[in-house]
Amino acid sequence: MLIACVQSDVSFADPRENVERVLGWLDRTSHPASGDAHLVVFPECMLTGYAFDSRQQAAEVAISLDDPMFSRIAARLRRREQHATIGFVESAGQRLYNAAVLVGPQGIESHYRKIHLPHLGVDRFVDRGEGPYQSIPVSTSRCDDFRVGMAICYDGSFPEPSRVLALDGADVITLPTNWPDPATHTAGIVPPARSMENHVYFVAANRVGSENGFSFFGRSSICGPDGVVLASSSDNDETILFAEADPELARNKRIQRDGEAHTIDRFADRCPEFYHRLVEPKR
Repeated sequence: MLIACVQSDVSFADPRENVERVLGWLDRTSHPASGDAHLVVFPECMLTGYAFDSRQQAAEVAISLDDPMFSRIAARLRRREQHATIGFVESAGQRLYNAAVLVGPQGIESHYRKIHLPHLGVDRFVDRGEGPYQSIPVSTSRCDDFRVGMAICYDGSFPEPSRVLALDGADVITLPTNWPDPATHTAGIVPPARSMENHVYFVAANRVGSENGFSFFGRSSICGPDGVVLASSSDNDETILFAEADPELARNKRIQRDGEAHTIDRFADRCPEFYHRLVEPKR
């Protein structure tokens, strides 16, 4: 399968303009050598912007899951049998979420609402997601089945969400993110660490540009199992990263080096009976 990671600017509080951006990017997700991407990953809050100053301001542009714009995106994905993960501020009755959807040719196939919320941007005002972390099977006639797990930005700074997604069978974990300038070190540490820990593909799509005093630095990446960086951006220019992925490689957690002399399995070798403190409340 071919993964495309979109590093894009965003028009603050302008969903109409941003859906046009998404459609335009989708038209560019064909690699000269490898053809059309099977999975396209967009940044956090791609459709709405992120740096809102109040809950009311965010609510005025929040998008519901039944908004017709997702049908427009699905129609564009249908041309090449693609899937995409896209972030936005979601309106659900009286509640607001920092959310991401997995959209396919027929429409929204799954959604995730951000659970770990930093004191930053719109995350100061949205409601905490209810979970659970789960992987979603994706199937097209163009490639073998693969499973996608979704997390959002600050979720990546905790090892537990990625481990749960991997245990649930995710071959690829997508992390739409809005890392601002003070978090530049995060881009170099988190994606390789999470992919290596779980022997999965990990796609971190960071945005560029600025909003209400925040500047976003890009440096998106696609990492393969064992933390190998397959594609990355070194700057804050708009771009698309491409990388080929083999789901079977992610599913084989047994790693052998030097024949039988060095063998590890980061799942079979786990000792959950010693991990009870992980799920205890903060003391």
